[in-house]
Amino acid sequence: MHDTTDGTQTRRFGLPTAVALVMGNIIGGGIFLLPASVAPFGTVSLLAFGVLTVGAITLALVFGRLAERHPHTGGPYVYARAAFGDFAGFLSAWSYWTMTWVSNAALAVAGVGYFHVLTGSKGSMGTDLAVALAMLWLPALANLAGTRWVGAVQLVSTVLKFVPLLFVAVVGLFFFDPANLGHFHEGGGSWAGGLSASAAILLYSYVGVESAAMSAGEVRDPGRNVGRASVLGTIGAAVVYLLGTLSVFGTVPHDKLVGSTAPFSDAVNAMFGGQWGGALIAGAAVISIVGALNGWTLMSAQMPYAAAKDGLFPAAFARRRRGVPTVGVLAASVLATALTVVNYVSGAGGVFEILVLVTTFSATVPYLLAAAAQIYFLLTGQRERVRAGRLTRDMILALGAFAFSFWLVAGAGYKAVYQGVLFLFAGVLVYAWMAARRPRTARAAQTAEDAPAAEVATAA
Repeated sequence: MHDTTDGTQTRRFGLPTAVALVMGNIIGGGIFLLPASVAPFGTVSLLAFGVLTVGAITLALVFGRLAERHPHTGGPYVYARAAFGDFAGFLSAWSYWTMTWVSNAALAVAGVGYFHVLTGSKGSMGTDLAVALAMLWLPALANLAGTRWVGAVQLVSTVLKFVPLLFVAVVGLFFFDPANLGHFHEGGGSWAGGLSASAAILLYSYVGVESAAMSAGEVRDPGRNVGRASVLGTIGAAVVYLLGTLSVFGTVPHDKLVGSTAPFSDAVNAMFGGQWGGALIAGAAVISIVGALNGWTLMSAQMPYAAAKDGLFPAAFARRRRGVPTVGVLAASVLATALTVVNYVSGAGGVFEILVLVTTFSATVPYLLAAAAQIYFLLTGQRERVRAGRLTRDMILALGAFAFSFWLVAGAGYKAVYQGVLFLFAGVLVYAWMAARRPRTARAAQTAEDAPAAEVATAA
């Protein structure tokens, strides 16, 4: 990026591109299986979607408020470090970075199945690996070409996947048959149990709400546009999720939907007859996954870029070319490639599943720290950018975002939290190494800043 006279970088993302980035990252390949995944719990899952949507919008609003204070690339990392210091910032950056490149590998593997449905080809290990690697590296090349290309690809891919999904969601309402719906709560137990169980599956449908905040350094007028893009992108994704799931529920008989491996395809076939729905939805799924990979590849580079500028990640991650942290893009792509190769070549599915499980916990750590940072800013009187009369509302939003993030952690399950914490703590060694490598002057300055607080604590 070019520098302006005030030392800031030229902002290349307008509001439409920022909204597309949020929507594109939220809507990956999972939407195409979600209706079948939650069908066993009954229509109570629609209520779960509504609750999660409210929580996600609350989190989006908090990211918008935080971006007004700190309109810089890095989002949750920047907020955690500003509130709680280097160590908290590093944990946020490490956790988020881990989540991005592991989930990129998972997205690429998921896209292989849709690719074969679209082309009518039969998979082999070599073919599957080649397709998965192409899905990883084509978005990486778009990122390396510069942020203008990232924005262009994101806009096009978001439109191409949003239009057919919304078409199915809206047109499906005209074919809606209440007889196809299952009971409000399927199975034993209370409906509240079904609500929690379906929510546990849907919890991570909204990961990506932070995308505009992560790239705030590239968004024009971030104080206004980050919050708007976060909310509009989340609402746009929610419309697709809710209407799409409702339409599939109403067009595909419940007993068939429970066992479906392509619920949107089954819905199209039920509406119009024939078997062309499978290819249509497979094409939308491939576009959706490639678009998500385009956005997540940028996210995988933005977090370590911000941390590297502060000496908490290797300095190479702070290098930019055409507005993109190239080392971060390459590092994430290489790591995702290695994980994908391991999955196909060695057949170590268990290892792959464990690492993917780590991402479910890793995604929530930056959310918790960001919400806590906003609470800290409000409680300590750092309200210089909070308009009069908005303090109470901002505190309610921050507490709601923290509660939502905490629910995400609880919904991840014991195994995910256990594995995630181990991987998170492994980063402590990296932090120790980077802290030791920082210049003595920087460490001395940090010690001087900490001394007054230590003296106050001792006196107390």
